[in-house]
Order: sequence, then C-alpha cells, then structure tokens
Amino acid sequence: MHHHMKLELLADHPNLLPIIAKWYFEEWGCLSKDKTLDTEIENLQAYLNPGEIPLILIAIGNGQPLGAAQLKYHEMSIYPDKVHWLGGVYVSQEHRGKGIASQIILELIAIAKKLKIKTLYLQTENLSGGLYRQLGWLPIEQVNYHGIEVLVMELIIKD
Repeated sequence: MHHHMKLELLADHPNLLPIIAKWYFEEWGCLSKDKTLDTEIENLQAYLNPGEIPLILIAIGNGQPLGAAQLKYHEMSIYPDKVHWLGGVYVSQEHRGKGIASQIILELIAIAKKLKIKTLYLQTENLSGGLYRQLGWLPIEQVNYHGIEVLVMELIIKD
C-alpha cells in the first residue's frame, strides 16, 4: 500500500464530497442529460453512512482524496434480484497505475463481508473484466445498458 495512504469512509470526510462528486460528474454524469454537478453532490449525500450501504470508501494521501468507490444497492434497474453492487470506482488521473483501485476494492469487499453480504455485483465497460477479474469477479453476461456495452460480473464472498 502507498505509504501515505489511508482508506476511510466519505462519511468521516464530508468536506471531500464535492471533489468526489466532481470526479463522478466528469467521468459519468455527462452521459445523462438531466445530471448537473449539483444533482451529483445531492445524490452523494445518501452515501454519508458510517457503516451501512450505500457508502463510499476513499483513499486519502496527504489530506487529498486519491480515489473512491461505492457499495450500493441495485445499481442496474434491469436486475431487481441483484441487490449489492460495487460501483463508482475512480482514481484521480495523476494517481493511476499505483494499485489504489485494488486497495479500495479489497477493503470494500472486507466491509461487505462484515455486513454479511454474500454476493457483490458490478458493471464495467472493460469487457475483458480487467482489474475485477484479477480480484476474483466472474463475468455473468454482457448487456447494452443505456446505450453502452457493459460486462456484468459477480463476486461470491467467501466466509
């Protein structure tokens, strides 16, 4: 792990929420016509939970957020039966390629396990599964969701 890096809940650093919202808006928000940076900030208020879903885990180095990811409910409306999702995995441009995303995801899996979650789903535009496949996720199916080809994957969390 990056030696100056800590993994903490966004709930403990609500002052960083606008930065995370800006990342998310610039990366994904522009895909939807009705989203603004303000609605993104508003949506993320729901993630300021200390220990239950939805929550956001952030990597912090020298007081700055380096990356973030979410544990959430029902990310894809086409799968009402798939409850728990990993989403919003993002590492800021200048900190990519240092294994930060992996650290955040592994910690989120540990949190999911504490919350007694058995299966965690995700969707990725990387149709090879990329990093997620390395971390144990298996592909379920490829679908076109909101006009984008995505791979839906699942991780069975071992006791």
